[in-house]
Amino acid sequence: MARTKKANDEVATDSDSLKLKVAKQAAKLVKDEMVVGLGSGSTANLFIQELGKRVVEEELYIYGVPTSFDSRMMASNSGIPLISLDQCGEIDIAIDGADEVCKKTLSLIKGGGGCHTMEKIVDYHAKEFVVLADEGKLVESLGDKTAVPLEVIPFAYSTVLNKLLDMNTAPAIRSGSGKMGPVITDNGNMIIDVFINIGDAEETETMLNNIPGVLENGIFSKCDKVLVGTSKKVEILKK
Repeated sequence: MARTKKANDEVATDSDSLKLKVAKQAAKLVKDEMVVGLGSGSTANLFIQELGKRVVEEELYIYGVPTSFDSRMMASNSGIPLISLDQCGEIDIAIDGADEVCKKTLSLIKGGGGCHTMEKIVDYHAKEFVVLADEGKLVESLGDKTAVPLEVIPFAYSTVLNKLLDMNTAPAIRSGSGKMGPVITDNGNMIIDVFINIGDAEETETMLNNIPGVLENGIFSKCDKVLVGTSKKVEILKK
């Protein structure tokens, strides 16, 4: 048991190191007077912290648009001035993490934290959408290992489940760890995770969103580039 725990700790530490490496690199992409989309999740949080250091140390003049309550709090604590989506007009760059990245198409699965709806609104609205990932997130085929999250209006959860079952998928309502009842998003909705064959990411993204009651799904078919943390360097993947 001791050996197993040590091995797990080493893997976790190595992954954290790669995340920090890409976060530092991503923070350098932000220029003075930019409006920046602030992603959600562990890697995005590291980016926000690194960007906050630049704001304080270099007196960088920027505004951030958060994609979740957590990213809002992280940005505030890091000294990053915030602006709402309706106030900013346009977003120069959005920087976010991912749960899975297809090496061939740069399509993504996001939403492990349940924030994918607001993430997609901000990320797709930005002039440039940059994704941060460690090499363990790269896959040959999207969706083989990771379920696609769907944010679902509570009123429609049963009809959405039935539709997904009719599509020969394996859906499950996401429940909170150690809590009773389903996970509720920042928007007051439920999450249904589904394993589905993703032949064409854009086509599957549109198909899932066309199910009545689905607000948004976690397939992101649009991405400009991915910063990948490896043991040697940060690699940049572009379409």
